[in-house]
Amino acid sequence: MKNYLKHDEWCIIEEGFNREFNEITESVCSLGNGRMGQRGNFEETFTGKTLQGNYVAGVYYPDKTRVGWWKNGYPEYFAKVLNAANWIGIKVEIEEEILDLHTAEVSDFKRVLNMKEGYLQRSFIATLASGRQVQINTIRFNSIVDDEAGAISYSITPLNFDGKIVLTPFIDGDIKNKDANYDEKFWDEVHKETAFAEGYVEMVTKKTGFHVITGQKFQIFQNGKAVEFTSFPLKAEKYVASQVALSVKANEATVLVKYACNLSSENHEVASLLPKAKAYLARIEAKGFDKMLEEQAEKWAAKWETNDIVIEGDVAAQQGIRFNIFQMNQTYTGEDARLNIGPKGFTGEKYGGSTYWDTEAYCIPFYLATADQQVARNLLIYRWKQLGKAIENAQKLGFKDGAALYPMVTMNGEECHNEWEITFEEIHRNGAIAYAIYDYVNYTGDEAYLAEYGFEVLLGIARFWSQRVNWSEAKKQYVMLGVTGPNEYENNVNNNWYTSYFAVWCMKYLIEVSEKIKASNPERYNELASLTNLNETDEFDRFNHIIRNMYLGEDKELGIFLQQDGFLDKELIKVSNLSAQERPINQKWSWDRILRSCFIKQADVLQGIYFFEDDFDAETIKRNYDFYEPMTVHESSLSPCVHSIIAAKLGDKARSYEFYQRSARLDLDDYNNDTEDGCHITSMAGTWMSIVKGFGGMRVRNGQVYLAPFVPENWTSFSFKIRFKGNLLNIKTYAHEVLIENISGDDTTIFVHNNAVVLKAKSTVSIEQKSVEAIA
Repeated sequence: MKNYLKHDEWCIIEEGFNREFNEITESVCSLGNGRMGQRGNFEETFTGKTLQGNYVAGVYYPDKTRVGWWKNGYPEYFAKVLNAANWIGIKVEIEEEILDLHTAEVSDFKRVLNMKEGYLQRSFIATLASGRQVQINTIRFNSIVDDEAGAISYSITPLNFDGKIVLTPFIDGDIKNKDANYDEKFWDEVHKETAFAEGYVEMVTKKTGFHVITGQKFQIFQNGKAVEFTSFPLKAEKYVASQVALSVKANEATVLVKYACNLSSENHEVASLLPKAKAYLARIEAKGFDKMLEEQAEKWAAKWETNDIVIEGDVAAQQGIRFNIFQMNQTYTGEDARLNIGPKGFTGEKYGGSTYWDTEAYCIPFYLATADQQVARNLLIYRWKQLGKAIENAQKLGFKDGAALYPMVTMNGEECHNEWEITFEEIHRNGAIAYAIYDYVNYTGDEAYLAEYGFEVLLGIARFWSQRVNWSEAKKQYVMLGVTGPNEYENNVNNNWYTSYFAVWCMKYLIEVSEKIKASNPERYNELASLTNLNETDEFDRFNHIIRNMYLGEDKELGIFLQQDGFLDKELIKVSNLSAQERPINQKWSWDRILRSCFIKQADVLQGIYFFEDDFDAETIKRNYDFYEPMTVHESSLSPCVHSIIAAKLGDKARSYEFYQRSARLDLDDYNNDTEDGCHITSMAGTWMSIVKGFGGMRVRNGQVYLAPFVPENWTSFSFKIRFKGNLLNIKTYAHEVLIENISGDDTTIFVHNNAVVLKAKSTVSIEQKSVEAIA
């Protein structure tokens, strides 16, 4: 675990240049606006340890799968969000010496991610080999107002000399992904051109044919005033630049302001890209850097007004949750139903930037409570649009009659994961997609969605489960063989409890939804039955037979659900018995040793209990928590938040807080030694849930909000806001009082510790807070 970033409520601060952690800081200081993203790389030359990263939403490449042994049904490619043209580059030469922080002596270094206003700031003094010293100050942001643009203010001040500097702002499209399977470059050049203080590179992806034009335009100021200058154009393969030579004086600042844009054929006609890029840059240049930065601050203020979480008494916890919320908001805005949320967002290449089950299991609750209802609806429609591909994916594996298997990893609906134990076996992702439909309808009351879109998806999923199980003569029950549950440290197991329980629930929910639609809109139901070739009598009879006769492993003596067959045959050792030198085990142990161990990568049985907690009494939940939690290593980012929520429910405040901190500061402190690959964006929604569903005890039951909040021991208070059916509520919890403000909307009623509380419009209610040991 690292601890080099300063704790601050609104900023991520690196004081002193930590070269050995630079790739980690680049991930943490990433910027995005929903359309494009940029790692926290340096603008000037840097020959040290770095992972260059620029990304354009929706643009991907089908990198040919790299495997040693091909298997039937194996995806032919792994879709990857591409490292796109580097738009931030500014080469700095000081009397023919290149400014490079890897070779220069660096002092007074400070890098600050300002989450309140949405920009990255950096300052340092560099002493070159010649002894010349320069002071650098930079501010950079990806605009969330002009969301296809970014801007940089780069200030250089000579400290001990007069002389000449050469500034060369550039766009470099001659890049490649670090994770390219065959070391291939994914872009071809289409066009490039330069003009005075501007330049453009248009490229097209191989195979997929996405066009992206990246443009730059810049101004130069000295002594606070714009100066006239001559720029010398430079061109190379996929590269344009403008070289400017300037005379400088000691202690006088020269500022280069660079505007850039990324326009994609996803949003514009190919033929219009160049003229639109020129017009875009002319418009934002006329607006000016200061105005753009002011608008950025205003837009972020509006976002924080509705989804900030405020913690009093714990700066580390406060910084952690704001960092998580900040990254969620700059990764996905919900304005484009074609887009989704990659596990690394715009912060790195790992996992390909594709869509996983993380969206449905973790992100949907965050957007339900913090954004307009349409945002979560768009995420569901994204999957509905890919239903045809999900059916095709199932057909490739031998399923039929409209059975749908949603992919573990996808860009366009096709499966593109390249590990067999995930591709073929981690089928629980189907359950998360079905649950997201339930979650959305339960939260919003939008039952019209079920007839419009949801039924078709639920039926395809139920059909898959009904074919994936088989009857066991030995058990006289249905079994689920050869699967991998959420705990990926167990592959090819039989009767994974989580997967089997979800299969049963999905079929139950499909039947329940069918009855609702049939009763409320019989004409639409008949239309859907015809559209999906539904044979209700035969299919529903099979579903019900499986529901009644599904084998779900349980040990009656211990009173626990069995993670899978044979789990109790393992040597059951607690994680506390492992030495720190053996952690994380996925980096220290062989895979064979991991598979034979009892150690759990992430919540598995407990993940199911989290989803379906109302199906179990508190004693059952506690027995399973007490049994499985000590064996969980939490080497998946998705794990600690689930444990935090369950611990809160059981009144285990200390453990709930411990798991929250691990989730909130997973990337800031690099718990799993993998932040250099990018931040864990989708698990950040789980951090939000740790507070709202864990410490806040928020649940939605029967169309009503239920709260059972408590304050962690070292906090003075905490507050969070939720949107619910047209109301915006602020819930602030102290040790002995809960204040609930109905900020906007109509009169409403919520339940606090199961007691009804009437909230008048634009009013605040105070409720005495009792000692809370568990959520009812």
